[in-house]
Amino acid sequence: MSRTFERGPWIRRRSSKAGVIALALGVIAGLIWTLSPWPATLMIRALFDKDAASTVDEMERYATDVPLTESLDEQYGDSGTNTSFDVYSPAGSTGPLTTVVWIHGGAWISGDKSNVAPYVRKLAAEGFTVVAVNYTVSPEAIYPAAITELNEALAYLLDNADRLRIDPDNIVFAGDSAGSQLSAQLATAITNPTFASTMGMTPSLSADQLQAVVLNCGIYDVSGIPNAPGLGGWGFRVALWAYIGVKDWSNTPGGEQMSVIDDVTAEFPRTWISGGNADPLTATQSVPFAQRLAELGVETTTLFYPDDQVEQLPHEYQFHLDFEQARSAFTSTVQFLHGINQ
Repeated sequence: MSRTFERGPWIRRRSSKAGVIALALGVIAGLIWTLSPWPATLMIRALFDKDAASTVDEMERYATDVPLTESLDEQYGDSGTNTSFDVYSPAGSTGPLTTVVWIHGGAWISGDKSNVAPYVRKLAAEGFTVVAVNYTVSPEAIYPAAITELNEALAYLLDNADRLRIDPDNIVFAGDSAGSQLSAQLATAITNPTFASTMGMTPSLSADQLQAVVLNCGIYDVSGIPNAPGLGGWGFRVALWAYIGVKDWSNTPGGEQMSVIDDVTAEFPRTWISGGNADPLTATQSVPFAQRLAELGVETTTLFYPDDQVEQLPHEYQFHLDFEQARSAFTSTVQFLHGINQ
């Protein structure tokens, strides 16, 4: 005996219910992406981390074979690896050395000191103490947490200067991308007391101790980012939402304080600054900042490239040592650092 079931209405009801659930889940997901920077931030971070790993592999092909003294994962704060740094100096060197404090990039939402390890080890091999410092990225922490932590790291370095071969009177800030922005903001706070007061910050270094800054592919004016076009503009807006902690970040004190081009003075330390010719931040950020420093009379060394140059140098080109220009930029940086006390 056979039976015939009336399946049509049941299937339609089931299909309709599934559609409602899918729609509801879509709305919830859309709301999450609209109300929180976390989903987009984690997606961007994953892409950046993958790219950073590839870049480290490229740098490793040019790794120094000079013996170094290393102090790894030194804790300057209470947040584990987030508040730690690595210190490198030439093995057998005696006394304090000009000290380069390198702040890694990653759009304020990613990155780690390990991403710059091969590069800063090469710098240390040239006769410097180099510190690769971590800070808590966003949205795990919001502004001004990174600046506060970096200021604490500087205080720790001064307190342990003898042990770490640090010259407290010859400090250089260096950074890449967001790390350049952080370096420039710290340097501005140190050399402009009014700006430091606005931030509610007491700098750990004096202006006499900060001798120079090295700025690669940085961001010094975020005022145009709310209207920046394309995927890059969207990514920066997400990153700054996560970093500042407010979706409309451009109208916050933090958003204003990040644009250090408005607050630098003639007391800003001598500067080495560069950007690639295929990096959109070069024309909109690095070149205008270099011009502003020159207008103020700050001693400024620039390294920029023609737009029509055959080699198209991307964002963070200085780490891509397969490029001859990246290797030349490293040599230029070393010459700049050696010339600080001459």
